[in-house]
Amino acid sequence: MAKSIKDRLARAKVTPKNTDVVRGKTLLDAWVDAQPDVAAKDLANGDAARQVGHIAMATRGLPGGLACKEGCAFCCILSGEDGGLITDIEARGLHTALAPLAGEPDGSAWHPDACPSLDPDTRMCRAYDARPMICRSYISPDADACEEISKGNAVPGPGVVPAYTDYLTAHAFARAALGPSNVPTYSLKAVAAGAVAGRPMAETLDAARHKPKELEAERKRVSRG
Repeated sequence: MAKSIKDRLARAKVTPKNTDVVRGKTLLDAWVDAQPDVAAKDLANGDAARQVGHIAMATRGLPGGLACKEGCAFCCILSGEDGGLITDIEARGLHTALAPLAGEPDGSAWHPDACPSLDPDTRMCRAYDARPMICRSYISPDADACEEISKGNAVPGPGVVPAYTDYLTAHAFARAALGPSNVPTYSLKAVAAGAVAGRPMAETLDAARHKPKELEAERKRVSRG
């Protein structure tokens, strides 16, 4: 099976072939080579992409001078209806972490567009260990800039670490190798909202599932060239 996965990835094409794609594919190939029993499900559910992202983040580390700290949750005010792209394994982990909190006040008690995962009093994530890659990737040297962005004002400073693009690239190659219908992504906001509302996982994931174009749109949004 591992040889079949490697063969599929070798034939997979992701465009444009820029530095993001080359770096992400190199990391994905290295991760696959290191797994003795890698299977199609590891790519399909996003575990491969998640592991690539975590390895890239651990290898690169974070820049100094960050303003990020406990209780500063402006980055958890989710713009639009979607609120961020997550993989299947992340969606299931997030729902599992939040389901026991069904019926309790959520982030919307602090801010109407806040992530449902937030505790409205402490502004701390109640699913911290299960938080998806996008939540781990957002950084800022200026909390005031984050507050402005949360209001819809475009200001420089905050952004995502390169590991996030590695994660997206790995998932794009998984999709190219296995087919769009086999490699889903989901709305972070919809998954979290479904969990805290007490909706079953299957129902929540069905409602939160993206159309295939969302992955490419997110890759384009954060591309560094």
